[in-house]
Amino acid sequence: MSAATESPGSETRSILAPTGNRVRVGEEQRMKRDMLSKNSVEKPKRVTSQTLPKRSGGAAVAVVLSNVSADSSSDSSSSCGGSTVKSVGSKRRIVKNSNGFVKPAKIVPNGVEALALSPMVPGPVKRCDWITPNSEPLYTSFHDEEWGVPVHDDKKLFELLVLSQALAELTWLAILSKRETFRKLFDEFDPSSVAKFDEKKLLSMKMNGNTLLSEPKLRAIVENAKQLLKIQQEFGSFSNYCWRFVNHKPLKNGFRYSRQVPAKTPKSELISKDLMRRGFCCVGPTIVYSFMQVAGLVNDHLTTCFRYDECSTDVKKNSTPRLEKTEVTRKAETMICTVNESKTP
Repeated sequence: MSAATESPGSETRSILAPTGNRVRVGEEQRMKRDMLSKNSVEKPKRVTSQTLPKRSGGAAVAVVLSNVSADSSSDSSSSCGGSTVKSVGSKRRIVKNSNGFVKPAKIVPNGVEALALSPMVPGPVKRCDWITPNSEPLYTSFHDEEWGVPVHDDKKLFELLVLSQALAELTWLAILSKRETFRKLFDEFDPSSVAKFDEKKLLSMKMNGNTLLSEPKLRAIVENAKQLLKIQQEFGSFSNYCWRFVNHKPLKNGFRYSRQVPAKTPKSELISKDLMRRGFCCVGPTIVYSFMQVAGLVNDHLTTCFRYDECSTDVKKNSTPRLEKTEVTRKAETMICTVNESKTP
């Protein structure tokens, strides 16, 4: 029997035999499996900017794969796609990206609460649009401390009414800059004192050149002081008279833009008609609405202004009107006291 011959280059054929130097099937298959398993294990490819996918802007997207255990406390740094990666404790954060797509990192050590790298810095206070960064400090203080604050003092209300009347000839800034002069001219805006101004007093004011208003306006102020005293006798105070038109509670319009704020309203027209019926002069609807705004009868601060809510808070503190005794009430109390004394043994 002739032996098997192999041609050059031919593969070895597995032969099932109990003896000899032939390769067994089981061992050959095991060797092949080992070879395949070794070949299948490949080293991970290094990620570079050339292998990363491109965005629409052409910038490489940094992909960071972290397999660090949660208990690790080692610090390390590496580079990936133009980004510097810093690992602190068990967490990695992208600190810097040359392409500008990564936000500033927050480095969070283990057990430490994160703190922002750039804390929020409060911006400038938001005011009504008619106050600008270039506004005079006096005008800004007037907006922040006085305009829109509810007023219940009769002298103060008379002052604000006079200043509102002066708006027909002057601006608020001009009025505020000469406010002390106004107070000296009108005896600290005491209605009882201004009501006593006679023709001689008016002429002296005009001759000395101290007047800031025209002669008709001065005469109107004196006449209004006389009518204000009558209102005090009828309603107890000028404050009670004014606040009853708004039910002793300021109106809140809630405007967002200055262009929405009106020059007059139906309420100001109603008050204007009633004042003129009582003998007041130079109290048109526009002047009355300016008086309502500055005296706090209406809150016309814009909703974006920080004073909008603050004036609403001031309302709760000053919502109770001050009642002053009228002449009739005083006489009635005197009569009651006299009767009680006569009954006393």
